[in-house]
Amino acid sequence: MSAKIEKIIVRLQENSQTHILFTRIAEGQFYEAQQQTRVVAARYIKSKTWDAAIDILFSVSQSLLKAGQGGSGGDLGIFLIDVYKQAELRPDAGNKGKLLVLLRLFDPEEPTRKTFVGEMIGWSSKCGDYPAGEPELHHVAGSLYAEEHDAYEAERHLTLGTKDSPDVFAKLEYEWYTQDDSHTAALYAARAVFPYLLVGNVRDARKSLRLFTSRLTEANTGLAVQDVSSTASDIKIYPSLPLLNFLGLLLLAVQKGTADLFRQLNKKYAEHIKEVGIWDEALTSVGEMYFGIQRPRQGNPLLDMMGSMFGGGMGGAPAKQQPKRVGTSAPAAEGLD
Repeated sequence: MSAKIEKIIVRLQENSQTHILFTRIAEGQFYEAQQQTRVVAARYIKSKTWDAAIDILFSVSQSLLKAGQGGSGGDLGIFLIDVYKQAELRPDAGNKGKLLVLLRLFDPEEPTRKTFVGEMIGWSSKCGDYPAGEPELHHVAGSLYAEEHDAYEAERHLTLGTKDSPDVFAKLEYEWYTQDDSHTAALYAARAVFPYLLVGNVRDARKSLRLFTSRLTEANTGLAVQDVSSTASDIKIYPSLPLLNFLGLLLLAVQKGTADLFRQLNKKYAEHIKEVGIWDEALTSVGEMYFGIQRPRQGNPLLDMMGSMFGGGMGGAPAKQQPKRVGTSAPAAEGLD
């Protein structure tokens, strides 16, 4: 039998098997379709017939997800990613495209989706060029989470996304901010600025701040804004929002790489930063990454404990002040609704 005829027979068998599986799904036999697909795919994997395994897993997973069977469809989608790993397939447009089709079909409440996203990113990290995973995959996942108002998951992925991610990121943070008090604008803008800086992405840190402040000024026409221009840079100053000014000046300092300017900024805005209570670690990391400022030497835990026990006349260490909750006990920023 010629190789050409063998290929035709194999293709006919594949089409017959796929038809049977789709029939089971149409009849509501979802579990049977899932299990039979796993058996067929395993046979293809054993013979390293990767394309056939991928085709059947993708097709049936897609059909099950469309039928609202997130658990079964997700299971086969995860199996598909495992085949990608075994075949050592790179995250090219075709391979990524199949996974993104499946990702968009998941119900937001389906528990399997989070595992699918994690496996998808892990595969692209292992077989692709980006150690943290493919930016396009992060962008789509982050955008879906943002649409669902799952801010924490969205932030994780958008930070590692594409050049289009700051648009989604800034919109997410601004919409979240509008549910809080007016003076907290910088706290939400910083949720995009700091993560971008900490992954070395100055471009998108700047873009996210610009997009956030554009939304802010468009929605609050009474907000006082001063444009400060020089031959080297342009910056907007918000007299009623000092920490927003700090973020803009911080990005300017990062561009210049001037350690003295960074220290001056921290000193000038020290009281405001202290009130926030949650920026210290991020600023320490920024100082280390962009200005070569070494982290403060860590103390000896045993000595620190003994000092707290026996220091201060046995009075004990003062209770640690809790970080200030976003939006508590501060006046509304002038010009903001």
